Amino acid sequence: MSSPRKYEVELERRSSFLDQQVGEKARELFRTTETNVMSGPDALQLRLDTSLSGRTAQGRSTNHTENGREQETTTHQESSVPLHGAEGLSLEICGASVMRRPGENLQDGSGMAEITNISLEETGSGGPRTEGQELQTPSTGEWRGINTDTLTDLNETPRSPTSGAVAPLSPITSTPSHQDQVIHTLPEVIHKANNSNQTVSAGQYFVVVAIDFGTTFSGYAFSFLRNPDSIHVMRKWEGGDPGVTNQKVPTTLLLTPTGLFHSFGFAARDNYHDLEPGEAKRWMYFERFKMVLHANTDLHKGTQLTAGNGKLWPAVEVFAHALRFFKDHALQELTDQSCTQINNEDVRWVITVPAIWRQPAKQFMREAAYKAGMVSRDCPEQLLIALEPEAASIYCRQLRYHQLVSDSNSPQPAAPQATVAADMASGDRYMVVDCGGGTVDLTVHQLEEEPQGGLKELHKASGGPYGSIGVDEAFERLLHNIFGSDFIEQFKRKRPAGWVDLLVAFEARKRAASPYKTNPLNVSLPFSFIDYFKKTKGSSVEAAIRKSGYKYIKWSSQGMLRMSPEAMRELFLPTLSKIVGQVITVLQKPDVAGIKYLFLVGGFSESPLLQHELRAAVGQSVRVMIPQDVGLSILKGAVLFGLDPAVIRVRRSALTYGVGILNKFVYGKHPPEKLIIKDGVEWCTDVFDTFVTIDQSVAIGDRVTRSYTPAKHSQSNIVINIYCSEREDVQYITETHVQKCGTLKLDLTRSDYTVAPHRRELQTTMQFGDTEIRVTALDILTCTSVKATIDFLNK
Repeated sequence: MSSPRKYEVELERRSSFLDQQVGEKARELFRTTETNVMSGPDALQLRLDTSLSGRTAQGRSTNHTENGREQETTTHQESSVPLHGAEGLSLEICGASVMRRPGENLQDGSGMAEITNISLEETGSGGPRTEGQELQTPSTGEWRGINTDTLTDLNETPRSPTSGAVAPLSPITSTPSHQDQVIHTLPEVIHKANNSNQTVSAGQYFVVVAIDFGTTFSGYAFSFLRNPDSIHVMRKWEGGDPGVTNQKVPTTLLLTPTGLFHSFGFAARDNYHDLEPGEAKRWMYFERFKMVLHANTDLHKGTQLTAGNGKLWPAVEVFAHALRFFKDHALQELTDQSCTQINNEDVRWVITVPAIWRQPAKQFMREAAYKAGMVSRDCPEQLLIALEPEAASIYCRQLRYHQLVSDSNSPQPAAPQATVAADMASGDRYMVVDCGGGTVDLTVHQLEEEPQGGLKELHKASGGPYGSIGVDEAFERLLHNIFGSDFIEQFKRKRPAGWVDLLVAFEARKRAASPYKTNPLNVSLPFSFIDYFKKTKGSSVEAAIRKSGYKYIKWSSQGMLRMSPEAMRELFLPTLSKIVGQVITVLQKPDVAGIKYLFLVGGFSESPLLQHELRAAVGQSVRVMIPQDVGLSILKGAVLFGLDPAVIRVRRSALTYGVGILNKFVYGKHPPEKLIIKDGVEWCTDVFDTFVTIDQSVAIGDRVTRSYTPAKHSQSNIVINIYCSEREDVQYITETHVQKCGTLKLDLTRSDYTVAPHRRELQTTMQFGDTEIRVTALDILTCTSVKATIDFLNK
């Protein structure tokens, strides 16, 4: 970023030039104008030109001809024509305040921003939005402005076909005058600032490392940029289960009694098992803790997790310990394989999360990564958050047919070595069903037309907590019914290591369950379970099983719980029914009609029972494709996503987002209780200003731009509350379905002003097309970046 001194020199050059041309009056107009308050590169250019020429605004724009060459033209506009910013709305920053709910307090030292609109015509729809254009929020009459898309007589600044941003003006080929230098410098600086938080290419890194952080199992894979076609999956883990391929490790963490890291994965589980019962009560053992980020609707930075011994511990520290383990393990493995020292700054990190997660959960994972030392807050683009079904979608299209699980009901390809993508044409639609340990994600993608290619999301991610732990919970309910809830809960507290052994034994049998097997499945009961039951209940385990009356469950003299295939299937059935029902619901939606393929991925998808049930339910309407390495599809796809983050070009917004504002009060339209009077003007309070609506298509680079100004010169920051809703049509922030979901903060402590301006305009740009919502801010007068943060964990 350029130094503050550079901008002071630039401002002095502009001021000097204005003094020479039109005197001190024009200089004061340029610094403090309130008659035409604008935002965006066009507005800055036109504002400067208006100051210089009085009646007309002159500037250059770029027209793209059919042969791809650029022509430079000069446009003239009468000063009475409203001036427009990057969003196509002329915004006045001089009247109304951003609203907050009644009773909400601002943080110390913060203030509210003032916003409203001044154009004399009501915003029209301007026609359908094409991909790459900036988002146009729907108007219901409150917003008053002119949509630049409807001004056919103006030569507009071209938009970038890839980023969706307003493209900078083309450079002048002839020797520019001082005026031309000023005019053309400002849009370029604004464009650079607006794109400063864009996804950075992986080219500046040496290797991409993706971490599939699962509910039950986790792992990582990597690819060196010199050989991106080769993806290496880490398989060398300490410990492991007999008879199970250790492609991943259990998502288990063991902390010492003082909270220090001890071990992760198999090592954590085995060390915890080896502790004496009395000693185990002091140590903190965590498993399946990822689900707290999905289940907790009030997630915040102070959220705590409950360890196996009942002790509470900060969740962000638990996640940070786990991520630090993967970071250190990966850096050592990379160094060993490359025969050179690989440092953290050489790595582009990718962490996978469920697509149904909302912004607070995604931000929580990022906060844990900061705490783990994986990335720094000064370089957030080093970490990408990848959505699990998207990663799987990227990987599955590159598979060859011989890499899929065979299906006798599907037609066999003529060339088994051919890729799946070879049979897909532009416009083809397919569904990805990601069945993991904790959640199930469903998404629908469409293959875009060349030359841009890429994938477009047709339906916002859906699903729920229907992962494989639902089968574990059904097994636990079975144990409650047989041995009594009081005993099971007591055994979990008194013999925590024995409980872990029991779940490990069931996990092996659960994976072996198949619709084609007729032999019973034996689950070994730990000796500690058998012995403790006899001591507390005074009877044997065998007697309890006979007394329970379960027809398909017997006791084996070898100390095993013998379950028939029917009994195991009953444990699966509730979870499988939810998954199949969710898939059918999405397939029946009109907006995704014509789906040809269904890719089944995720660790739970390894289950033959799940594969059989899904194929039986929908196999006649879509072709179900299952990779042979189904449990690694997300992991490998996440590496590909890290190499090319722009492959998913269009996503769907999960919620409706916006802020509260004031609008001019209209009798008969606005409720009387919303009327407030400020400086003699009647305003309607609590109006919801929509940024993006639920299920709206949002392309990478699409932006929503708003301009704010501090209410007071002494403000150190601006804090704006962000609201969300699961409904599309939102009128007021006080509606019952609207909730505050975060805050937008603009830091005003840094200043490049030699003399404080009469009014300071801050252009804030939010991007909704990535996996996370991003925000940047720019001080319009100085063209310097303003520190802007969006916080979904501080509600």
